[in-house]
Amino acid sequence: MIILGIDPGIAIVGWGVLRYENGRFTPLAYGSIQTKAGQKVEDRLSQVYDGLCAIIEKYHPDVMSIEELFWNTNQKTGIVVAEARGVIILAARRANIPIFEYTPLQVKQAIVGYGRAEKKQVIMMVTTFLGLKEPPKPDDTADALAIAICHGHCANSVMGQFYNK
Repeated sequence: MIILGIDPGIAIVGWGVLRYENGRFTPLAYGSIQTKAGQKVEDRLSQVYDGLCAIIEKYHPDVMSIEELFWNTNQKTGIVVAEARGVIILAARRANIPIFEYTPLQVKQAIVGYGRAEKKQVIMMVTTFLGLKEPPKPDDTADALAIAICHGHCANSVMGQFYNK
């Protein structure tokens, strides 16, 4: 199974493509789609959509796992991130890729074994799981890889079937 993990955002969309076979992960590619502050929102959303469509076309993922939106105190930022998440989901839907959503708590639990783990713990575990020489940058990319790993661990489990109904 090829898993596309996505950490949604408007300034930075982290992404990671992993092959998951026989309980092992192989990183195929990872990175980020970045947009510039000051651009019109519609131009930034178009960049995110086009960038993700190119990734989907190149790697042909079987599934996409994406982090559920976490509302912080800044509602304006949350709305723009939700819009970016919408175009990300649209890109996957248009490519007929099944979409699975995970909360930050679920991702941390699957990666570190503790739902309240710190970001640096998640990054360290992602680096270890994937046998990377150094941690993925930016942090959004590490988060996307963590989301893909979470899906690999959870998709066929009872927990995964419960959360992805």
